[in-house]
Amino acid sequence: MIPAELVASETAAWVWYPPDAEIVEDDDLLLVRWPEHFGQPPSLVRIDPAADPERVLAVATEQTRVWGANRVTVPVMLAAPTGLEELLLSRGATPYETVDVLAADLTGPGPLLDAPDGIELWWQLNVRTVLDGAGVALEAFGEGAIPDEATARELARLNAADLDAGVGTSLVAYLDSRPVGTAGVTVVGWTARLWGGAVVPAARGRGVYRAMLQARLDLAVERGATMALVKGRVATSGPILRRAGFQAYGEERSYRLPVA
Repeated sequence: MIPAELVASETAAWVWYPPDAEIVEDDDLLLVRWPEHFGQPPSLVRIDPAADPERVLAVATEQTRVWGANRVTVPVMLAAPTGLEELLLSRGATPYETVDVLAADLTGPGPLLDAPDGIELWWQLNVRTVLDGAGVALEAFGEGAIPDEATARELARLNAADLDAGVGTSLVAYLDSRPVGTAGVTVVGWTARLWGGAVVPAARGRGVYRAMLQARLDLAVERGATMALVKGRVATSGPILRRAGFQAYGEERSYRLPVA
């Protein structure tokens, strides 16, 4: 089993935002204002475990006001500042999402999945696949928006550059010629970060997520990763990942904090 402290440190280092996002950063935090098509309020994507939670929330809420938003997403990670969750609840924050933090050792045979036939997978390397992936995410999560064609073309270019560089990219799954799933993988050092896994409600239970998981793990091993790390939704992907051999290391809870 992978040491818990290693999983916690890799989870804390997992920070991502698109190049066209607006950010505010210091030693204690990283706050992101997402591009409009993400359909997300500002989010704290990094909080130093030793930071003062009072200061972190003060900086985040004030900047969120400056940006004209009325709420901010705040995660309570495996290594979170002491008292952060209690402080959020005392200020009227509401639960947004709870995910299992899971990891798998890729140095051995690795997880084997019984992904069914008939599911077609394509990496998102052109406008069509990017738009199809965005449509799946919108239908599955109920958030975000479809990017315009120019944005989709730029996303496809970035995906292709990442794939060529050995970093990874995102894919879209088709069932009966209809886009039904999307998921991504990013390889950083020896860790494969699996993210954005989503399947539209009508196609769930048909092996789409398993097929996308296998494709991402195959790419990760090919790129030299020795550990796969994923934040799986407790009620949906979490059970699939556990059955695939991933080990759970705890929960990460996110809250939406209102900004007056």
